[in-house]
Amino acid sequence: MLSYNALLISMPGGTEWILIILAVLILFGGRKIPEFMRGLGRGIREFNDAKSNVKKEIEEGMNEKDTTATKQQSA
Repeated sequence: MLSYNALLISMPGGTEWILIILAVLILFGGRKIPEFMRGLGRGIREFNDAKSNVKKEIEEGMNEKDTTATKQQSA
């Protein structure tokens, strides 16, 4: 039977982060990393914009439903 500790996946420590950074530098090179990070930032920004647009549309739909229900009750 596996122990509970064997099932846990921990975050990388200091040495692991250094190895990860070195691997990324070797694979992508120093010039590609800023472009990659810029693209990642654009993707996150677009995701947040889409998320806020969906939230706004849902709130507007709920407000529209409430005003329609209020008008029907007063009529």
